[in-house]
Amino acid sequence: MDRAIPKEEIRRRRIGLALRVGVAVAVVIGAVVWIVGRLQTGVKQKSLVFYTVDSGTIEMGVSAYGKVVPAFEERITSPVGSRVMEVYARPGDTVEVGTPLLRLDLQSIENDYKKLQDEERMKCYQLEQQVAGDHVYLSDMEMQIRIAEMKLDRMRVDWSNERYLDSLGSGTADQVRQAELAYTTSRMELEQLRLKVANERRARETDLKIKQLDLEIFRRSMAEMRRTLEDARIRSPRRAVLTFVNTQIGAQVAQGEEVAVVSDLSHFRIEGSLSDTYAERIGVGAKVLARVNDQVFEGIVSGVTPLSDNGMVSFTVQLDDQASARLRPGLKADLYVVQAVREDAVRMTNASFYTGPGEYQLFVQEGDELVRRRVRLGECNFDHVEVLEGLQTGDRVVVSDLSAYKDKPVLKIR
Repeated sequence: MDRAIPKEEIRRRRIGLALRVGVAVAVVIGAVVWIVGRLQTGVKQKSLVFYTVDSGTIEMGVSAYGKVVPAFEERITSPVGSRVMEVYARPGDTVEVGTPLLRLDLQSIENDYKKLQDEERMKCYQLEQQVAGDHVYLSDMEMQIRIAEMKLDRMRVDWSNERYLDSLGSGTADQVRQAELAYTTSRMELEQLRLKVANERRARETDLKIKQLDLEIFRRSMAEMRRTLEDARIRSPRRAVLTFVNTQIGAQVAQGEEVAVVSDLSHFRIEGSLSDTYAERIGVGAKVLARVNDQVFEGIVSGVTPLSDNGMVSFTVQLDDQASARLRPGLKADLYVVQAVREDAVRMTNASFYTGPGEYQLFVQEGDELVRRRVRLGECNFDHVEVLEGLQTGDRVVVSDLSAYKDKPVLKIR
């Protein structure tokens, strides 16, 4: 006969079965979770760089590039075609005003200048000779006038005597007319002589002025050659540092060729350039931020080139701190020409992914996951980018390179 199973045994068996089923279900669920976790794409947290979106001031403008150059730089050119004879200074030397830099071969020019000096003395002697000749000639003419005046006085007396004798009956009418004719003729000759002297004086004065003007023109030409000769003795025009000099003894230099450069290496400026597409967005007086070796300098646009060269417009930046010890000629500078300032703007860091205003796909942290989100960004400065849409203050956004996961909507943080 079958024996009935005790209730206690049945309950114990049911509990054991439930336990086995529960353990099996837990194992299956754990395996599924483990497999799903392994299949889900993830990134290591230590490889990520986050930025917490905040709000603050953003200076809006346009980016450009530039180079640090001396605030003052003067290029010295040869005023004549010659050759280098001696060099008195080397690049890097500090030179004072008038310090000789190099000597050119000026023998032919000096000979030409000496010839001009001789010619000038000849012209001066000729001018003195003419002045003396004019004085003698005019003095002689004036003496002739005085003699003619004396003759005229005598003719007047003779005429007066003839009229008196005629009134007494001792003379004749013919003698009176003859004396009158002689007096009239003498007076006309005197007037003619005076007119001739006046005309001759004006002519000689005009001729003298012409020769004096010719001498002045000649002297100006001499002064120009003397200035050229002085300039050819290459000297420093001011106290500065010699950054270049032609040190090739015997080298031929053409007229207008650069032979030396002196620069003020205690003060600097920046020569910048940007695409002519943004030419209308830059003007004299605009504020500029310049980043040189990770240090930002402030300044203003002091000049803009009106012409475009290969699609680029050049401009000059005058720095507030021109004498900074961090500045050196030739250093590259990232420039940012400020056009407007926006307060309390939602912003994030300016990282390498940013290429200009527009839409971006960025990963934002949500718990232990990174969720891809469409974000619209606006203008930027060196440090920040304005967030127009898609992010809020406090969001943690990944700013490191995740381009390899651009097709993944969600990433697991490991």
